[in-house]
Amino acid sequence: MRLWAGLAGGLLLALLLSVAAGRAWLWPWAVSGMERVVLLELRAPRALLGLLVGATLGAAGAVLQGYLRNPLAEPGVLGISATAAAGAVLAIFLGAGGLPHAVAAAGMAAGVGAALLLALIARGSALQLVLAGVVLASLASALTSLLISLAPTPFALGEIVTWLMGALTDRSLADVALVAGPVLVSLLLLLSTGRALDALALGEPVAASLGIDPARLRRRVIAGVGIGVGACVAVTGVISFVGLIVPHLLRPLVGETPSRLILPSAAGGAILLLVADSAVRLVPRAGELKLGIAMALIGAPFFLWLLWRERGRLA
Repeated sequence: MRLWAGLAGGLLLALLLSVAAGRAWLWPWAVSGMERVVLLELRAPRALLGLLVGATLGAAGAVLQGYLRNPLAEPGVLGISATAAAGAVLAIFLGAGGLPHAVAAAGMAAGVGAALLLALIARGSALQLVLAGVVLASLASALTSLLISLAPTPFALGEIVTWLMGALTDRSLADVALVAGPVLVSLLLLLSTGRALDALALGEPVAASLGIDPARLRRRVIAGVGIGVGACVAVTGVISFVGLIVPHLLRPLVGETPSRLILPSAAGGAILLLVADSAVRLVPRAGELKLGIAMALIGAPFFLWLLWRERGRLA
């Protein structure tokens, strides 16, 4: 109960900070005229999008760490993020960047396609799923690099590179509406894996004796991660490490049972992303630091620390 009170309070404060922070601070109870327009048309959609994306990435990270039984797992490990990014970059390359939601739709389609491909390929163990994800990520990254090298104009190149950095900047309520449905489906699928993940934590023979179907669980994990992460990457660009960091911060508070970690990780992911997005707006520089870069600067050292801490167990 104390944990949930802390998460609820932290989420409310993070949302308030997200709508208020910027070059000019705007407090929701004291705005008028043009400030109200900025608050409703720019700050509020950005905060809602940060909430949805952070929750999805946090929950996906918790489920993947439970399913793969690997504390270093995170949504990017399946290659869905890279494939969704490649789909969006392809849309920009083809000149669809000016069409409403064309880039997001292309990225979302690529992310869902990657999930379906993984479901077809990885019909065996979790190791097969990881290997298939690594290959898919490599292929998608190569395609993205190819498109960048062949960019037809400097403008297209700049648009591609900027989008790949990941950000919540200049998103609208239409973007929130676009991602809300897939995110809701994703979270429901991820939460539905809790009981099976608890059984899997006791070992595959025990899980089988409890009636857990490995193929069904794998499909749910792939679908939940694929739909949610694909939709998020399609709208915001690549934002990494949320799904790695948050479960590790919360696991000492909720215990090792996988099902108890999923929902808190969703709340924690939303808090982390909202706070990080608020912080990048306050960096004293001419432009705004991209959120994807900020999360990489935080997440990479965290990953190295985890790798150092787990080196004995993973050897």
